[in-house]
Amino acid sequence: MINPNDDSAQYLISTVSKRSGVKSDLVRAWERRYQAVTPTRTSGGHRVYTAQDIARLKLLNQATNIGHSISQIARLPIEDLKQLVKDETGLSVQSLAPAPAGDRLYLAEEYIDKCYLAVLAFDANVLEAHFEHAIVELGSEAFIEHLLTPLLTKIGERWRSGELRPVHEHMASSIIRSLTYILRNNNPISAHAPRMIVSTPIGQLHELGALLAAIIAELKAWKVTYLGANLPAEEIAAAVKFTNARAVTLSISFNADDLTIPKEIRRLKKLLGQNVALIVGGRAAAHYKAVLDEVGVLNIQSYDHFRTVLDELAVDAYSGRETAGETV
Repeated sequence: MINPNDDSAQYLISTVSKRSGVKSDLVRAWERRYQAVTPTRTSGGHRVYTAQDIARLKLLNQATNIGHSISQIARLPIEDLKQLVKDETGLSVQSLAPAPAGDRLYLAEEYIDKCYLAVLAFDANVLEAHFEHAIVELGSEAFIEHLLTPLLTKIGERWRSGELRPVHEHMASSIIRSLTYILRNNNPISAHAPRMIVSTPIGQLHELGALLAAIIAELKAWKVTYLGANLPAEEIAAAVKFTNARAVTLSISFNADDLTIPKEIRRLKKLLGQNVALIVGGRAAAHYKAVLDEVGVLNIQSYDHFRTVLDELAVDAYSGRETAGETV
């Protein structure tokens, strides 16, 4: 649970609004007119609030809802606000604290704020510490899906708007790669587990999407061979032959607006044949929907979709072995 006495400023206004129940515009108004809270600002001008600010705003919200004027209570000490609400509603002090950190979606949102501020400040040590704590508190899959993916999307958007530089993204990506040993499934994989090759097509140099897909597949008990980025279809197909893989997963994160990707997808599918599934996902995969549909690729829409596909393919793989008389 968040400690309401924690004075470290680490929450952006979007999280403060969700946790306190006070709309962002109203938070700003109470701050400007009545000094109800006094956030600090980052070097980029973003307001950042403490856990105590969240608890205070939640109390003010409850007090105004039962008829108190914000102008008269805005600057009351937090203990007085607790007593005021308790006297009139019967709510215990503990129920007025911010929502429990056990709620993974809320917790992930908090970490997104903290991690983004670390990226903005170009503080690799703080960012790495936030990541390590988040992995422990969220677990690998929730960390990837609810924290890492939205954070990378946010970094990309702010890079395009000019708030961040490419070096910010490179710093964050480097730290993520260094933490893959924590994220990966360290439990023994069955010798009979279905096998997968993961890579990116030639010309696709950004590998984080592929790396995260490999980790998700490992967590679903697949035996994964991760090849890195930027491989031609012939090399990916060769890896399938060497490992007897049941599936290939490709990540496409960049729209190159050329014919390379469609050509490579067609070539790879032809080399793989009908007995090896070709799975494609990533931020730019939708741009190539026509060719993906044409050759019968499994086009992944979300992490949940990916996990469902992995389960279905695993069942088919085990069924095939049983039909062939292999003991599983």
